[in-house]
Amino acid sequence: MRLHNYMEDIVLNNLNLLLEKENMCKCEKCKLDIMALALNRLPSKYVVTHKGHIYAKLAELELQLKADVIRELTKAIEIVKNNPQH
Repeated sequence: MRLHNYMEDIVLNNLNLLLEKENMCKCEKCKLDIMALALNRLPSKYVVTHKGHIYAKLAELELQLKADVIRELTKAIEIVKNNPQH
């Protein structure tokens, strides 16, 4: 296993769910911009072992973490929606 920020997986999974409801560009550039904005405002969850991956996955179930991710993604979606970089 390699060094990985598990928060990227959490953000990507939630981004896809939130974008289904949005009327905006869903190109790769816009998705990456949204992810970058959100990830810069969320705590990192780096893992290097399978055991660490499991602990990070369990942390994802916490309501506060999910609420924080959705809050930051919602803010980032609005920013990119109003100011697309293409």
